[in-house]
Amino acid sequence: MSACPDLDAFRERLQATGLTRSDLAADPIEQLRRWLDEATELDVHEPEAMVVSTIGRGERPSSRYVLLRGLDHGLVFFTNYESRKGAELALRPVASVLFPWHVLSRQVRLIGKVEQVSAAESDAYFATRARDSQVSAWASRQSDVIEDRAALEQRVADAEARFEGREVPRPPHWGGYRVVPDEVEVWQGRRSRLHDRFRYLPDASEPSGWRIDRLNP
Repeated sequence: MSACPDLDAFRERLQATGLTRSDLAADPIEQLRRWLDEATELDVHEPEAMVVSTIGRGERPSSRYVLLRGLDHGLVFFTNYESRKGAELALRPVASVLFPWHVLSRQVRLIGKVEQVSAAESDAYFATRARDSQVSAWASRQSDVIEDRAALEQRVADAEARFEGREVPRPPHWGGYRVVPDEVEVWQGRRSRLHDRFRYLPDASEPSGWRIDRLNP
């Protein structure tokens, strides 16, 4: 059950009218921005939450939610470089990203290469974080085994004491990644289950640099 009647009405209209080629922006990043803006305006809970999937040793995939924190020629998120996803991206710098806006019967899926953002970009974003989040970035050895909750809370206390009375700098093991897509798919649900799917692929012959194909649902 949706929390907002406006969401129900919007979803029902989308399911009834569907998605056509003429509805789409020529550039997939612009299309993602349009849908993200609509989800934000409709007060969808954490519309910027996206599932990032990486590939580890033995070709085993792993997925987790992260928050989109920048959208330019790619999608930017921030994390611990020494976490599982950081280690996997160091080994294989590619990722799949999914925005699962179930409440709107929409999703966007993309695949692309991953690069670290500049230190300046990471510094600038880290400075905007709440102080407790900054301290947590120092305290948590993300993805490592820890004895218990008390051990984690002690690490937080140690970090708070270390930076008492001064600004918390960005840890060298913490920063941003940018996923630069080379394949993007947008999906709009239909009541008939014959959903509308379109895929963007690079194509130098197109003015936008992207070809758009309709896919079977």
